[in-house]
Amino acid sequence: MSVTNTQFSIGQVVKHRIFDFRGVIVDVDPEFNNSEEWWLAIPEGVRPRKDQPFYHLLAENESTSYEAYVSEQNLLIDKTGEPVNHPQVAEVFGEFLGQSYALPDSYRN
Repeated sequence: MSVTNTQFSIGQVVKHRIFDFRGVIVDVDPEFNNSEEWWLAIPEGVRPRKDQPFYHLLAENESTSYEAYVSEQNLLIDKTGEPVNHPQVAEVFGEFLGQSYALPDSYRN
């Protein structure tokens, strides 16, 4: 088993580098783990490399909440200090700590 270093962690609030949305990380894949169809649907000019961590987000934009799958190269730390208003956040995480959420006991070893 190999361990991959990741730039971001579960519970951290991030924003997309190109598109106008932000979210909280709920899971990490050490490298691309989605369908080829999904990957090819991304315009070639902004299509991410597959050989990097990909993050599962509870995401939001100005009009809706949704789940997103984003490459590490396309994420930045969200510095707004605002919580994510996705309806599932309270089901998954504890208290909002400013730039991240407290992890529930189920995430701890």
